[in-house]
Amino acid sequence: MYTLLLVLIYLAFISLGLPDSLLGSGWPAMHVDMNVSISLMGVVSMVISGGTIVSGLLSDRLTKKLGTRAVTVVSVFLTAAALLGFSFSGKFWMLIVFAVPYGLGAGAIDAALNNYVALHYTSRHMSWLHCFWGVGTIVSPFVMGYALTTSGWQGGYRIVGFIQLAIALILLVTLPVWKKAAVKTEEETPNKHTGLKDALKIKGVVFLLIGFFAYCAAEATAMGWASTYFSEVKGLTAERAAQFASLFYIGITASRFVSGFVTEKLGDKKMITIGTCILFCGIVLLAVPVKSYALAIAAFLTIGFGCGPIYPSIIHSTPYNFGAENSGAIIGIQMASAYVGATFLPPLFGLLGNLIGFWIMPAFLAAFAVLMIVMVRLTFKVTAKPDNEKQPTAENIDGR
Repeated sequence: MYTLLLVLIYLAFISLGLPDSLLGSGWPAMHVDMNVSISLMGVVSMVISGGTIVSGLLSDRLTKKLGTRAVTVVSVFLTAAALLGFSFSGKFWMLIVFAVPYGLGAGAIDAALNNYVALHYTSRHMSWLHCFWGVGTIVSPFVMGYALTTSGWQGGYRIVGFIQLAIALILLVTLPVWKKAAVKTEEETPNKHTGLKDALKIKGVVFLLIGFFAYCAAEATAMGWASTYFSEVKGLTAERAAQFASLFYIGITASRFVSGFVTEKLGDKKMITIGTCILFCGIVLLAVPVKSYALAIAAFLTIGFGCGPIYPSIIHSTPYNFGAENSGAIIGIQMASAYVGATFLPPLFGLLGNLIGFWIMPAFLAAFAVLMIVMVRLTFKVTAKPDNEKQPTAENIDGR
């Protein structure tokens, strides 16, 4: 039963990843069709992230009141409706309207399931959870690339919207699985609600939030602007650039799959360090000034592979660093911090790209990668446990 529950959680994270790569891969064609500036993709992203910030901050309270299963199912239906709304949008303002429910749904499910897995499953399951998010992000650019050659970008959103709706229906009809698993997990989950002010007073939390902000700023920039980079810097067509946008997602998904086999042996801190080193290697490759796009392909794959273990390792270490009773609130705030980075920094990069040139991406990514690793290492330093207190293996609720 608990193995089936894990499968459903993985499926929910596929649904979370499906829309995340659609906007970036479709935008080179969307902005032309709507006759708006290329930099306005950042505005749509900002509205989506604004919704995720709000729902992320409220997620701990909502989850304790409604339960993880209810928050998950409602959120997936909400994002499905928003995607179908995108598919019928003919004006830019319509994208802004439907971006609101998409953001609200994505933030709630992200925070709720991340905390659930951090508390009840081992680190390998956290890596594989985010690997399945990557599966969703890989599928979408290919769907969008196909749609651009046939029915247009609206068709890409329509296809993904129906896939999302199907996942929501599967989650709805399998609600009894969540109910049976809830008997044990509710006994194990602390009922204490930690408020925002109290959470921010915990030693190391502010460092963690800054580090998470910086990481997600870099990830969202590489994720959202990869297609535009290939189009504007390497001179590829919008259709070809949309397909190459999946390179980052392929790298990050492959990395999280591989990480699941070694993360319990190495630990969260080492996985973050290794991922950061690989990330910098990818940034160096991207900075090599050659006209050919072959090296850029390798660069985005490497950047994605480096990013792979960072996000899940930071999330999974939260209950250990700050206590299980505080993890729900802190992970919710982490999600909000992440979305602030994803909200404001990609639009900033878009403005800089318009003013200076999109070739500045390597320097932009490097600056936030440095800030991320400094802040995360400070977090681990101030929350360090005694040498004889090793990081515990989270109890796996499927009994393995």
